[in-house]
Amino acid sequence: MTSTDHTGGGDLARSLELLWGMDRKPARGPKPALTLDRIVTAAIAVADAEGLDAVSMRRVATEIGSGTMSLYRYVPGKAELLDLMVDKVNAPGDAEFPPELGWRGALEQVARGIWQMYNRHPWLLGVDQARPVLGPNSLEALELTLAAIGDAALSDREKMTVLSIIDGGYVSGMARTHFNTVHAAQRTGVSDEQFWAAQAPLLNAAMTSGRYPRLAALTEDSFTQDGEAVFEFGLRLLLDGLETFVDRRS
Repeated sequence: MTSTDHTGGGDLARSLELLWGMDRKPARGPKPALTLDRIVTAAIAVADAEGLDAVSMRRVATEIGSGTMSLYRYVPGKAELLDLMVDKVNAPGDAEFPPELGWRGALEQVARGIWQMYNRHPWLLGVDQARPVLGPNSLEALELTLAAIGDAALSDREKMTVLSIIDGGYVSGMARTHFNTVHAAQRTGVSDEQFWAAQAPLLNAAMTSGRYPRLAALTEDSFTQDGEAVFEFGLRLLLDGLETFVDRRS
């Protein structure tokens, strides 16, 4: 998750053509064994298993048993491939928002879906999407979400701001923290036990010094928090505040 890749970093016009199928022409004869969707799916599988840095045109070609040059007939390079990968993982899938959910229930479902997406595809957390390249999957997910929260007393701008806060601010931040915590030992070669054992003597002395009475008074379980539980607690606080804001409008 150390990649600094960003969406829209390649040939933007070509990415849009590929995303929206603008260059697809009906072909006669048997279907080719290699397809754009197969290439994108293979690239996502590599990124899921080993991170985005492991994705290259050569590596993807190896995964699908094709020559590297064959891939360039479908996609110009990794930058455009990344745009396709991001749009594919953003597909809403079988997401449904029953009317009885209301706008708050819909946002809860959206947030949990994004949380699960980041946990399935942690490489996505390392992609700078300040300039997103919007494809059909991304727009479909957004369309479904806007339909589900349509009864909230919010302006269009406020709805888009809320979605940005939930995804770009809260969920991605929590997912990044969770990922880094879970993989800290693998990344550094130092186990959690070793890490805290190294600090224990100084921390114990600090807690008994009288300089930090509130810290010393904390219960033993104060810092043993489950990532999923913390996510749910924070989401509830965020939506409680939004609900109060909306209720004042109603």
